[in-house]
Parts: sequence; C-alpha cells; structure tokens
Amino acid sequence: MSDSPETSRGARKERVGYVVSDKMDKTIVVRVDRRVRHAKFEKVMTLASRFYAHDEKNEAKVGDRVRIIETRPLSRLKRWRLAEVVEKGAEQTALSAETAKA
Repeated sequence: MSDSPETSRGARKERVGYVVSDKMDKTIVVRVDRRVRHAKFEKVMTLASRFYAHDEKNEAKVGDRVRIIETRPLSRLKRWRLAEVVEKGAEQTALSAETAKA
C-alpha cells in the first residue's frame, strides 16, 4: 500500500483571498473573507482574517487574488505559503497596459 505524501500527511487547509500587503521580502499578507449568519439575529456578516504567507519568488502583488496552503511554522507569524496567483489585481493590469503602450 503506497500512500501519496499528501494523504499520509493529512489534508492541508487551503484558503483563497486578496493580497493586502507585499512590502516584506518573501512575505505577503492575505485577507480572507468569510460570510457567516449571526446566531441570534440571523443577519449575514462578513468576517475577515489576515494570514501571513511565504512567497518565495515575490510574485504576488497588492490586489492579487491568491490561493494559500497551510504549512509548517516558518516564522513567528507565518504558517501559510503561496500556492498560486489565481487572478492578477486591477492595479497591475492597468500598469502593464501603460507599459505596453510606452
């Protein structure tokens, strides 16, 4: 019985969110929103969590939609790593269009 490394380690949590900061070297801050219904008042609320994620190649920029995966602790705050950039942000597409024109 040969289990793949992914199954023997257990399923890793994944989140999709937006990059809110990329000022640190090889680190991004990702905001993940989730919608929950209030227990008493039943109003739908949007709750946000911020995760520090490792970005080895510094490829994610502010405004990008990214997918992050849980990993071992990399520093005091970093417990996630960048899996992929799902969608480029609006700021970058405008900048790349201007650069292409020039």
